[in-house]
Amino acid sequence: MTGHPLPPSPPTGPGSPRDVPPIPDGPAPDRLPGVSGDVSSEPAPAIPDHADATVKDGLNRCPKCGASDIRQKPGSDMLICLFCRHTWQGERVEEALGLGDGIEHLRGTVTTAGAREIDAGTSDLRSFKCAGCGAEVTINTQTSMTARCHWCRHVFGVNEQIENGAVPDAVLPFRIRKEDAIARIRQFVDKRRLFALKDFLEQFTPENVVGVYLPYMIVDANASAALAGFGEIQTRRYTVGSGNDRKTYYDADVYQLERALDFTVDDLPLESSRTRRNLDTRVNTQNIINAILPFDTKNAVKWNASYLVGYSTEKRDLNVTDLQPALEDQLLSIARAQVEDSVRRYDRGVRWEEEGLDLHGSRWVSMAMPVWLYSYHQPGPNGGMLHYIAVNGRTGETMGSVPVQHWKLLLAALTVGTVLETIVIWLLGNST
Repeated sequence: MTGHPLPPSPPTGPGSPRDVPPIPDGPAPDRLPGVSGDVSSEPAPAIPDHADATVKDGLNRCPKCGASDIRQKPGSDMLICLFCRHTWQGERVEEALGLGDGIEHLRGTVTTAGAREIDAGTSDLRSFKCAGCGAEVTINTQTSMTARCHWCRHVFGVNEQIENGAVPDAVLPFRIRKEDAIARIRQFVDKRRLFALKDFLEQFTPENVVGVYLPYMIVDANASAALAGFGEIQTRRYTVGSGNDRKTYYDADVYQLERALDFTVDDLPLESSRTRRNLDTRVNTQNIINAILPFDTKNAVKWNASYLVGYSTEKRDLNVTDLQPALEDQLLSIARAQVEDSVRRYDRGVRWEEEGLDLHGSRWVSMAMPVWLYSYHQPGPNGGMLHYIAVNGRTGETMGSVPVQHWKLLLAALTVGTVLETIVIWLLGNST
């Protein structure tokens, strides 16, 4: 069994909540469809490498004319040949790798080729011999996934799985164009212009927004969870004293609660970049990227470096084992949300004191997600603060952080406070 074991049960001494006679609460909710019981935690074999053997020479060729100058057709998921203008759709990874099905039967840890362990000793440099002129073309996978031969203009892309984590299994193409992202970022800042830092407004250049493919692990999971704690139902509310000494008291019955469920999760996204998972709000506002989720991962296509032409890419540097604790925390949050409807009667709240998770099986897929990013560095102590405004490259959902002028906020607070005080005095004067 894997996951978090349940702690010991609460004590049952005199006066403990367990001594309160519970209202008949009925049995725990029926288990959701799934499989429980002892399962092996041994990792399952990786899903075979999906890379197309015909493009391991680095050339993505047009299926109609054979040219290699291929781009994503703006605003769509299609690829277009810049020579003959032929367009075609990339194969969806969901069907290509058989993902999304059989989640309830997952056992152990199943990884795709792009999600396997990273070999830290593997070079970031990949070299290809140009079939057109014989020149050697080198691509630095730390910063890019495509390059053009400077002699014959062939376009090369890294398509084969390599051990340094640079090549994911799938890519979710940009749908939102740069001009649209610029407009959304400008609108976001305009709504906050009143309190924005003067230097930020003077340097604000939304045209500098960058399209970035960020690395994610997309996880399917089959799990069971058990929750135990206490819920309270209010029975009486009363006030004691008068004037400034008035105090309000509540009486409540306390009940012991237990819930258990089996559940599955489809396409849970986990950031797989160590840098992007650094959510230290004292130095950066990267947490805003979580606010532009979700992505329509079901529309992701099999990895093809041609989709990355014109965009920046960030490389995965976290393995499945590194992300396992984050997955278990997410699954426990999902379990708590699943049982919310069954504890609504406890109007004074529920306190879960024991939580257990059995992760029967999981499936990991590496995927590149599209985000438009605008950044601004605000000077200050400890290196200052790095502010981000992010736009979901698929939906256009926008969220960000705008540095504020604190004296403006203070002035506004004082002004509002004065106005409210004036209104209260006026109301009291007119009520006599």
